[in-house]
Amino acid sequence: MMEKNQNGCGTQTQQECDGVLVALGHDGKTVRMCANRPEEFLHTIDASSISWVNFCVDSIEDDGLKIASLFGFSTNLYQSLLTHEYSAYDDRDTELGLKIPAVSIEEDKVKILPVLILVKRGLILTLHTEKIIRFFRFGRYADIFFKKIPKSASLEDKNTIILARLLDENNTRNFEYLAKIEMRAEKLNDLMATSETPGVRMAHEIHRVKKMLITYMYGLWATLDVLNTLRYGDADLITDSPKLLGKITLLVEDVNRQIGLTEHMSEVLSSGLEVVQTIYNNQLQQLNNRITWIAAWLAILSTAAIVPNTIATILSSSIWGLEPGNHWHMFVYLCLITIPTLWATFAVYTWVKQFAKLPTKKEEAEVREKMPREK
Repeated sequence: MMEKNQNGCGTQTQQECDGVLVALGHDGKTVRMCANRPEEFLHTIDASSISWVNFCVDSIEDDGLKIASLFGFSTNLYQSLLTHEYSAYDDRDTELGLKIPAVSIEEDKVKILPVLILVKRGLILTLHTEKIIRFFRFGRYADIFFKKIPKSASLEDKNTIILARLLDENNTRNFEYLAKIEMRAEKLNDLMATSETPGVRMAHEIHRVKKMLITYMYGLWATLDVLNTLRYGDADLITDSPKLLGKITLLVEDVNRQIGLTEHMSEVLSSGLEVVQTIYNNQLQQLNNRITWIAAWLAILSTAAIVPNTIATILSSSIWGLEPGNHWHMFVYLCLITIPTLWATFAVYTWVKQFAKLPTKKEEAEVREKMPREK
């Protein structure tokens, strides 16, 4: 019995395979195959009205090109898709190429990897690397989905129905990563609730999450560009039916909603950065006020120590004739030291308090930044 590996490809006898084929025959019956070699699919594709082939490759540039060429797609079409960074659309009448972004998160970094969708008469080929899981859910019931395609539908209608489903599956997988980014953002609440968390670390975490959001948004805009081009490009391989093209319109609306959610989350993170900056500035202000408070009292205490020491040094000279055993002399000596010291200390304290506006109380140092400035 056929099982599924994590790449969305089938496995047979417990062995993984790189490719899976789901085809709809002319009689309305579906065929499902699994293989490691794309050559094994050729006969089934030729005998079917329409087929979908999904291949996981090691290298999009090399292995993907070989597989695409084997299925009859031109090298120029394939290489033109690779020249674009995130997304591409190339319509060449008899064949159509799409490059859509697949979002992936690795080690707290959002990466955008390519998924190539190649379309021609009777065949839709999807190629992607094994680093991402694409079309896994669709691959599980693709044969059931193919059975629901109307037999009377034209080939262009069938192409559009399957292509819209593949694009929807890719979008769904991409949208799931926004929830993971949001979970990462929720952890920032715990950091912000902890007063011991350094502001630098908090700002770094917010910046990292915002960078993830920006990269994710690049993927959404690239997807939106492809969908809009597909909707209005009027490709020969795509239907002109307004009803079926409405499926593409719904995909565009889904992406626009995701862009709105992402922009809202980015605004919230920007507000968080402002809060962190305010907290950091307040911490610096409190530290500065405490240092100023210490400096103010050092000035006062140094005055109280330097003035009597200076006077005592001067009076110790013999020219003043002060005798240690003379009580009157000692009284004069103490008065000459005490009175200038008290006056100088009071003068410095008054200057610090009234003119320099330095805090002399610890409470003032902590709340001074909250007080309005005097004009």
